Amino acid sequence: MTGIVMIACRMMVAGLFLVKSSTESRLPPLVYFQHHRIHHHNHAEEFFDDANWHTTVNPEYNSYSLDARPLRVLYQVGDSEEDLPVCQPWAVCSKVDKYESPWIERQCRCPGQHKCSSQLASSDGHTLVDKTRHFKLCEPVKKLTKCRYFRDITWVLTSGPDNTTQQVVNCHCPKGAVAYLIKQQAFQNREGQFGYQYSFACSPQGMLRCQRKEPCRLFTVRKRLELLDEVNTNGLCQCPHNHYCPRHHTDPGVIQLESFVEENIRTYSGYCLPDGHLYGT
Repeated sequence: MTGIVMIACRMMVAGLFLVKSSTESRLPPLVYFQHHRIHHHNHAEEFFDDANWHTTVNPEYNSYSLDARPLRVLYQVGDSEEDLPVCQPWAVCSKVDKYESPWIERQCRCPGQHKCSSQLASSDGHTLVDKTRHFKLCEPVKKLTKCRYFRDITWVLTSGPDNTTQQVVNCHCPKGAVAYLIKQQAFQNREGQFGYQYSFACSPQGMLRCQRKEPCRLFTVRKRLELLDEVNTNGLCQCPHNHYCPRHHTDPGVIQLESFVEENIRTYSGYCLPDGHLYGT
């Protein structure tokens, strides 16, 4: 069983962090510095210097704070709204991570008089929800069509030669569905520089009942900043009656698996527990 868990863990890291490895940024040297690798099908390795990200507090988001701490905002380019590129149609302008204390990753500026929603909630009419992340759009999401399972591309994430990223949405997944990586390809610009595109499709979230000693959820945790973790979760199966699956990588019933030192990633697996453990009984 341990071997199966480790294989599943590696698959999840590859699937969930392959994109992040190519698009994650290099924070200021005093905070964080790291190279990431992308492994291609021919086993060749391309190394990328991460884009420069700056952490700051935007006055627009100051009204949202937890434990007297201002909301942290990261910028893809520069250190202010003026430094960001203008969003293309249906591009994600902000990503809100709500796994723990919310933080925002600013991607681009909405064109013209439009503004990227600064609400943390998903009820602003400009938000697509993907697990613990909210994707904010300049356009109203009600204008998006519904994706067909396995066939339509819900969004495309492009990592350019200049290390900037762009996520463009084509349609929204049906309620309860999950997005998964379906295609990846390299492209070359006129200057001969390479970039990468990652396409995601929608899948229904159907899970079988967990077997005894089988993990119900996997976690990958990447340290982005001091006290700021980026966490991806992957549900594997459904716990039996009167049992629950841990939702956080520090909850009871979660054990640490493998660590990937170069990528600053730790992996964990969660196991079903009786409902009484939820209340410490």
